[in-house]
Amino acid sequence: MSIKAKLSLSISGIVAIILILNIGFSYYTSKLAQEVALESQMRSIAEQLVVSVDSFENVRVQIDIELAEQLRFAALAAKGRLDPDIRNISNEDLINLSKELGLHDITLWQRIDDEIVSVRSSNKEELNLNSSSWDYWNTAFHQLMDLKPVTVKEGLAMEHFYSGPINYAVSNPNEINKWGYYYDGSTNYMINTIVNAQQTTKFNLVDGTNTLVKQLVTFQNSLLEITGFNPDFFGKKKIIKMKKDIPVYNLDVRDIMFGEYTYSHPDEDAVHIQTALKKNEMVFDKFEANGKKVIRSFIPIVTGSPYVIGVAFDEEELMKPLRQQLLVHSLISLGLVLLAMGASYVIAGYMLRSLHEIMSKVNAMSIGNFSDPISIRNKDEIGLLAARVNSMGTNLLKYTTQLKDTANELQSTKQYLESFVNNTSDAIHVVDLDYNIIQVNNAFERMYGWKMDEVLGHPTPNLPDEYASEKLAIMNKVLYGDSVTDYETVHLTKSGERIDVSMTVSAIRDEEEQIVAIATISRNITSRKQAEEMLRRSEKLSIIGQLAAGVAHEVRNPLTTLRGFVQLHKQTGTLSETHLDLMLSELDDINMIVSEFLVLAKPQANQYARVEIVPIIRDIVMIMESEARLNGVMLSYEAEENIPDVFVVGSQIKQVMINLIKNGIEAMPGGGGKLDIRVALVDTDEVVIQVIDQGYGISEEDLPRLCEPFFTSKSQGYGLGLMVCQQIIDNHKGSLSFCSTLGEGTCVEVRLPAAPPLDTDATAAPEDA
Repeated sequence: MSIKAKLSLSISGIVAIILILNIGFSYYTSKLAQEVALESQMRSIAEQLVVSVDSFENVRVQIDIELAEQLRFAALAAKGRLDPDIRNISNEDLINLSKELGLHDITLWQRIDDEIVSVRSSNKEELNLNSSSWDYWNTAFHQLMDLKPVTVKEGLAMEHFYSGPINYAVSNPNEINKWGYYYDGSTNYMINTIVNAQQTTKFNLVDGTNTLVKQLVTFQNSLLEITGFNPDFFGKKKIIKMKKDIPVYNLDVRDIMFGEYTYSHPDEDAVHIQTALKKNEMVFDKFEANGKKVIRSFIPIVTGSPYVIGVAFDEEELMKPLRQQLLVHSLISLGLVLLAMGASYVIAGYMLRSLHEIMSKVNAMSIGNFSDPISIRNKDEIGLLAARVNSMGTNLLKYTTQLKDTANELQSTKQYLESFVNNTSDAIHVVDLDYNIIQVNNAFERMYGWKMDEVLGHPTPNLPDEYASEKLAIMNKVLYGDSVTDYETVHLTKSGERIDVSMTVSAIRDEEEQIVAIATISRNITSRKQAEEMLRRSEKLSIIGQLAAGVAHEVRNPLTTLRGFVQLHKQTGTLSETHLDLMLSELDDINMIVSEFLVLAKPQANQYARVEIVPIIRDIVMIMESEARLNGVMLSYEAEENIPDVFVVGSQIKQVMINLIKNGIEAMPGGGGKLDIRVALVDTDEVVIQVIDQGYGISEEDLPRLCEPFFTSKSQGYGLGLMVCQQIIDNHKGSLSFCSTLGEGTCVEVRLPAAPPLDTDATAAPEDA
C-alpha cells in the first residue's frame, strides 16, 4: 500500500475515531439525560399517586369513621330498646329492630366458656359463629367484654365500642360489610350492628386511585403499569380464609393495594420493595416478562402506613428515540468519513510528490550506488529529509568500505582460528546447556574415533557410566562461574578402549556475560600415566630394597642375641628364666617388625564411603583423652561449622589420627603441655585437620625424613607409623605435611578432598575417580 493511500486512510481513520467518540459521548450523555428524565418522570407519577392515594385515603377514612359512628349510635339505640337479658330477646325482635334502625343486620354475642359466640341474630347465617379464629377481631371482643380499652391497631376503637375494617362477611362471602360492636356491662350480651359497605368499596376501586392509574397508563405508550405494593404482605404466602366453604382473600391482607401487577417478577420484586423501604430511596430493576423488556422502579412512601409504588416502563419504547438519534448521527458521520477520505487522498498526493525523488535515490543506494546526490528544492521537512539522505549516502559509502576491510580481516581471523582448532593435538568439544555436543574438532575425531555427524546433538559418548556423577559435578562447578583445569580422569574411545585424559573445562559467554555453552579441551595422557606408573614401580622397588635392608638390620640384632643364647644352651645344656625372657622379648620385637612391614606390603581391600569427618575426629579425641590425662597433657578440640563430608575408609582415618595424637602426646614427655586438634574447610574443596603439640620440636634436617621407614627419634619404636599414615593419606588423594620449630612444638596437617554437594554427589571412591 502506498504512503498516499496510508496517509489518506490514517486521516480518515482519525476522523472516524473522533466521530465514533463523539457519537458514543452523545449517546452516553443522551442516555444519562434520559435516565434522569425517566427518574424524574417516575417521581412525578409517584407524587401524583401519593396525592391521589392520600386524598382518597382521607375520604375513605372519613367515610369509615362516619360509618363507625353511625354503627355506635345504632348500637346505643338498640340497647335502649332491647331487654338486658338475652333470654328475653328473640331473633324476630332483632329482624324488626334492624329494619327500624335501617341496619343490614343485628347480632348479639355472648362469652361462653371463654369463647365468644353469636347467640341471637336478625340473619340466621350469623348464628352460632365463633370468633376464636378471627385473629385481632377476637382480641378486640375479649377486651370489650372485659370492659378494657381496645388496643387493636386495625379498625376504629371508641368507648365501649370497636369497629373493624370493611371486609367480606363470614356468613355470606359475596357481601362486603362494616361491623360495629358495643358492650358496656349493662347487658349480658355484646351488640353487633352491621351495614352493607358495597358502595364504599366501589368508590375506592372505581372512583379512587385505580382510575388515576389507568389514565396515566393510557396517556403514556412506554408506561406499562403502576402497582401499589403492601410491604407487610407482598412476597409472603397469601392469607386465604374459608367462609362458607368459599376461599376468600380479605381486603385488609392483600399484597396489591391498587393498580395492576401483570408484569410480575415476585421474588426479586419482594427484595427490591424491602430494600427501597429500608434505604428510603428509589430502586430500579430490569427484567423480561410477557415478551417485553421491563424497567420497574420502586418508590417508597413512608407517610402514614408505609407502602411502595412500582412504576413499570417498556425499555424498547424508551430506547426507540435514542436509537433513532444514534442512527441519524451514524449516517452523518459515515458521510463525513467518506468526504474526509477523498479530500485527504487528493491532499496527500500533492504533498508526497517530492518523496518520489527521495525514493529513487534510496532505491539506487539499495543496490550500492551512493554517489548521486538529491537536488534540494524545498526547505521544509521533505527538504531536510533529502539532505539527510544525501548525508546518509556519503556515510554509507565510507562505512561499507570499512565493513569490507573488517570482513576481510574477520575472515582471515576465522580461518586462522579454525586452522588452530582443527590442527591442535588436543581434542576440543563444545556442549550446550543441555550437555548435547554442538561442535568438535579434528583431534576429537582422531582421539575418540567418532565422526562429527555421529555426535552432534547428542550427549558426550566418551564417558564411562561410573563417571557420570563426576561429570555432573564438574559441569555444575563451571555453571556457577568456576573453571576446571588439568583435571585427570578416564574417557572411552569408540572402540571401548579406556584412555587417561587431562581436561580443562570452561564456560563460553555471550555479550551479556551469560553462559551459553561449555567448552572442554582434552589431552591424552595415557603414555604419561604409563611412564609415571613405571617410575612409581621403580620407586617402590627402591623402597622395598630400603625396607629389606632396614628389616635385615633390625631383625639381625635380635637374631644375633638369640644365636648367642642358643649356643650357650648347647654348651651348658640349661638356660635361666632371665635368658628365656630375653629370648621371648627379642622374638616379640622380630614379630612386631614383620607385622608392620606386612601392613605396608599387603594390599588392603578398601571400602570408601561418604562420611562426616567431624564426628570421627570428636570420637577419637574422647578415646585419647584418658591417655592424655595420664601423661599430663590437655587435649583441645575445635571444629568449624558446616564442614562437608569426605570419601574415606573410616577405620584407616581413625588409625592415622590415633597415631598422630599419640605422637603428639609422646612429644611432651614432661607433661603439662597442650595438644590442639582443629578441623577447618579451606577453599571450599579441602578439609584440613591439624594436630599441634607443644613439645621439643623437630629439626629442619629431620623433617624430610619423618615418613622414611625405620626413622624415629623415640627410644622405643621402629619408625613405621608415619610411613603407614603417609601411605593411607596418599591413597585418599590427600596430603600429609609437617611444620615444626625447635623448643616450641610441631604442627601436623592432614588435607583431604571434600565430597561434592549431595545434588552432584559422586559415589565413586577417590582412588576410582
